[in-house]
Amino acid sequence: MSPARLLRLATVAALATALSLALAKAVAWWLSGSVSLLAGLTDSLLDGAASLLNLIAVHYALRPADEDHRYGHGKAEALAGLAQALFVGASAVLVALQAVDRLRHPEPLAATTLGIAVMLLSLALTAALLLLQRHVVRVTGSTAIRADALHYRSDLLLNCAILLALILAAQGWHSLDPLFGLGIAVYILWSAFSIVREAVAVLMDEALAPDVSQRMHALACAVPGVLGAHDLRTRVSGSRWFVQLHLELPGELSLREAHSRCEAVERAIRGEFPRAEVLVHADPVA
Repeated sequence: MSPARLLRLATVAALATALSLALAKAVAWWLSGSVSLLAGLTDSLLDGAASLLNLIAVHYALRPADEDHRYGHGKAEALAGLAQALFVGASAVLVALQAVDRLRHPEPLAATTLGIAVMLLSLALTAALLLLQRHVVRVTGSTAIRADALHYRSDLLLNCAILLALILAAQGWHSLDPLFGLGIAVYILWSAFSIVREAVAVLMDEALAPDVSQRMHALACAVPGVLGAHDLRTRVSGSRWFVQLHLELPGELSLREAHSRCEAVERAIRGEFPRAEVLVHADPVA
């Protein structure tokens, strides 16, 4: 399956999962009154909104370069990541407020068995989605899907905490439910900060990891006839890597020979890093 189709599949799967879980959690919360379940419902609703935004952003980011966007539209994914962080942060605040209110006005829970069944379903669907997203990120390196996977990983822990709270409530420990909800809210807020950090790194043109840049430099220098390389620069835009470097070549080479060696360097780097778009500048060395 092509990277573009994988990206679209991941965004549609995330939206479908969030909406399905929101519906199931809404029914379980209505019958049980659990703050922890409300935390899960709120998070799933905001997940659905974030995943819808992600779907739109990935569709836009996959558009080819045009006259106004010569480097493509990949940074739309980072913008979607910032929007996701806002959604996730808002869900944390809403859950925390509800948990504090329940601590002040305790209420016993009902229908805990239904709630437990819903959370087991949530764990299964979320785990399946994360496996798909992990594969997509490994193939495409998408910033938007990585951000989406980050908050769905937090959802997995969230669902585990909700399940534990419901099991304890079924044993009579009703007071622990809002405490779990408050702890979950803090964790969700921390996840939002993590998403922001990654999205800002892309928007600020942060370089690729040092080991990746060093490997690219080594690949360039290993091409026969290349004397060295310097000023290697990298940045990320969506699922694409942009690489620029200066290549040191013998000054007596013809233009055709120099161009051929530059192309060989591009092929060497793209052979190991298919997502890289490589621009080589030839420098003559006496």
